[in-house]
Amino acid sequence: MRTPLRSAAMAFTMFSIFPMPEVEWKEENMKYMLCALPLVGAAVGAGLWLWEALCRWLEAGSLLWAVGLTLIPVALSGGIHMDGFCDTVDALSSHAPPERKREILKDPRTGAFGAMAVPAELLLYAGLCAELPLGERTALALALHQIMARALGGLAGTVFPMSGGRGLLASFRAGATGKAPWILGGWVVLAGAGLVWLAPVSGLVSLLACGLCLFYVYRMARREFGGMSGDLAGYLITVSQLVLLACFVISERVVSLWF
Repeated sequence: MRTPLRSAAMAFTMFSIFPMPEVEWKEENMKYMLCALPLVGAAVGAGLWLWEALCRWLEAGSLLWAVGLTLIPVALSGGIHMDGFCDTVDALSSHAPPERKREILKDPRTGAFGAMAVPAELLLYAGLCAELPLGERTALALALHQIMARALGGLAGTVFPMSGGRGLLASFRAGATGKAPWILGGWVVLAGAGLVWLAPVSGLVSLLACGLCLFYVYRMARREFGGMSGDLAGYLITVSQLVLLACFVISERVVSLWF
């Protein structure tokens, strides 16, 4: 198996529940691992596409449709990005020095703020999904959101300053090819172009929102944690998915009202 395929298999093994051939855990096989993260998003998007087709066939109501759209990405990713979101919220809510915040990120226990933030995020995401109409256009937009969010998380993980230590992200970054930022940037451009082609107004708004998400996490990571980590990348992916969905729903509603 060639190195890119081994890296892709490692990415799916680490960031999803999709079964993959066993690949040796070594630096050489991590060369394109972060670059393959958007491919995991594409696979999750395919799951959402199938859910849309099933809901259309069953003539499902908006609640069942929305709950599926909310839980499928979490289930297919094994909850790994939501775990990073939960840990980051706990750490931020502590208002402790950066050293203590990094310790909270490593703590396997869930704090009160993380326990409140996760259901709040899921409820907000489901509420926004309930405003989406059934249709292939919607399914394609959501698939592009999954790709874009993971491309942003991978890009931040390869170019943002690290917080130090030898966490998983540090290992992935150490083994990554020097072309990784360019490849991930290409994924961002492709997903962004797809969103603009699909819905010009919401696509452009989404691109602006993605830039703001990257800027926010860059500033927050340096100020609150001393740099980037795997949990912060998961936080960025989770928040980006929510922001992209909000941009799509609100922009589509505004366009329909004004035009």
